Amino acid sequence: MKFAEFEPGQVIEAGPYDVDAEEIVRFATAYDPQWFHTDAQAAGAKSRFGGLIASGWHTCGIAMRLVADKALAGSESFASPGLAYVKWPHPVRPGDALRVRATVVETRRSRGNRALGILRWRWQLFNQHDTEVLDLEATSLFDLS
Repeated sequence: MKFAEFEPGQVIEAGPYDVDAEEIVRFATAYDPQWFHTDAQAAGAKSRFGGLIASGWHTCGIAMRLVADKALAGSESFASPGLAYVKWPHPVRPGDALRVRATVVETRRSRGNRALGILRWRWQLFNQHDTEVLDLEATSLFDLS
């Protein structure tokens, strides 16, 4: 989508993305090697979550994939200065089918550089039971020159 196509209140949805245990363990082994992400047997026996769960950072990556494919591919987007917040209200588990809902909060041009478009949007990721597993607010920058 082009920057001009985004407007406050707009909702963009994408998914599902199917999560499996192998992907959870592969990601966690490389980037977040905590036992409840990497050892299904221990996670089932000792974890307060009752089994293997995905890293929150993996969950963010899945949301990014869905948003990039649905809304950012072919756009003028070139960077992000960061997130206002990120929350993981419930865990992602093997077998979950995730979908994203991105709600546009604000679009504007930079006062100092009119060729810079600024998009603030809220991303929520839900599993197949409509349970929210991720909530974040991101800012994306667009080159409008």
